[in-house]
Parts: sequence; structure tokens; C-alpha cells
Amino acid sequence: MCLGPQPTPALVLADAEHYSGPLLDYLYRAPGFDLLVPIKILPSVRRRLHDLPEELFTRHWPGYATAQITYQPTYSLVGPLPLLVQRFEETPDRWRWNAFVCTAARDEVEVLAREYPKRWHIEEFFNHSQALGWDRAGTQNLNIRYGHMTMALVAQAVLRRLRQRIPAVAHWDARHLAKSLLHGLEGDVRVSEQTITVTYYNAPQAGDLRPHYEDLPRRLRAENVNPAIPWLYGYHLDFRFR
Repeated sequence: MCLGPQPTPALVLADAEHYSGPLLDYLYRAPGFDLLVPIKILPSVRRRLHDLPEELFTRHWPGYATAQITYQPTYSLVGPLPLLVQRFEETPDRWRWNAFVCTAARDEVEVLAREYPKRWHIEEFFNHSQALGWDRAGTQNLNIRYGHMTMALVAQAVLRRLRQRIPAVAHWDARHLAKSLLHGLEGDVRVSEQTITVTYYNAPQAGDLRPHYEDLPRRLRAENVNPAIPWLYGYHLDFRFR
């Protein structure tokens, strides 16, 4: 497996649109993985959850209780599987539920209150950075794919530093940055001795960029970083904003 041997199975988090019997079957049999996926609260499911005996629920704090029962997924060849249930509100007339199928029994509070919300970080990652190339594969050649992903990671690291240094664009996604900040920059490139100087004209947010990028070789030396770029034949790189 891609993660290698693991002391405990890795938990795969999925959204409701990924719920399917074949996926549950596959990950149920796959060594090293457990799948947690929500089911849609259809009227029949809601009735079943409403009728669950109170003693099955563990009340963790006001308005929040959990239970773990069994569930036979539709179009699945495995099961029944654990169904992890969240119940919200205090009185029966206001109860609301979430329910999640898991391919293995796990602690409800741990996976539902702590682990499952982490999937939003993945959503944020793709919303923020998918335009760097994460939204397309292009080929099944692994060497090309690894090179593709490496370049995307490099671009992502550079843009992260750029966002940190220009507060006005900190929340822009990659596509917005490309269109509103990087696209159409005008300038020239000159070489003087060992330094390649890139001059930008009318760059947006130039006042925020100058303190970080002008006189870059000196700034790097002050941080004990060698300004010579190996893949650029040892040249230094500097910037100017006009």
C-alpha cells in the first residue's frame, strides 16, 4: 500500500457523495485502511434513528450524544457494518442526527468529533491550490506524475510565502493570484556579473514586495543562506519594482 505497513489502520474520510457499496467492499477488504462515510438521512433512516432506545446513546455534553449500532449498506456484499450515530439537541421534538458507516468499529467521539472535521482541511487545500495542477492527472506514467506533483508542491510553497508577505492576498486562491497578481506582469531581465536582476513595472502591491525581494542576495546572506542558485549555474537572483 502507498502508506506502507501501519501499526493501526489509517482512517479514510469521505463525503456523502462518495458513499457506495463497491467502495465499502473494497476498503473493507483492503489491508491497512478503514473508511468512514456519512449516509443520507432519508425518512426511513430518520425513523429508525428516532426509535433507537435511549440506553444505546451516550450523552457527552448537553445537546450531544452518540451511539453505535449495526447497518447493512445497500448494494454492499459485506456487512452489517458499524453505524456511528450523532444526536443533537436535548428534547425529542428537536432531535437531529448524523450517521456514518465505518468499515471497522471505532470510538464515536474520537472519529466524529475530532477526526471527521479534519476533512475540511483537504477541501480547503483543493479549493486553494487545485489550479496548480492538482485538479488533473494528464497521464498514468508515475515518473511524470511525480515530477508534476513535485512542481506543484514547489509552486505551493512559493505562493505560501508570498501570501504571508502580502497580507492583502493572504486568502486568495491560486487562480485568483495568477489572474490578479502574477498574470501580465511587465518587466525585463538583465545580467550583471553573477546576478540576474528581474525588474517589474507597475506590479500590484509593489510596496509590500520591495522589503522582501529587493536586494535579495544580501538578505539571504544575512540569513546565512547562500544566494547562489545551483540549477541556475550559480547565479544570484534579484528583483526591482518600478
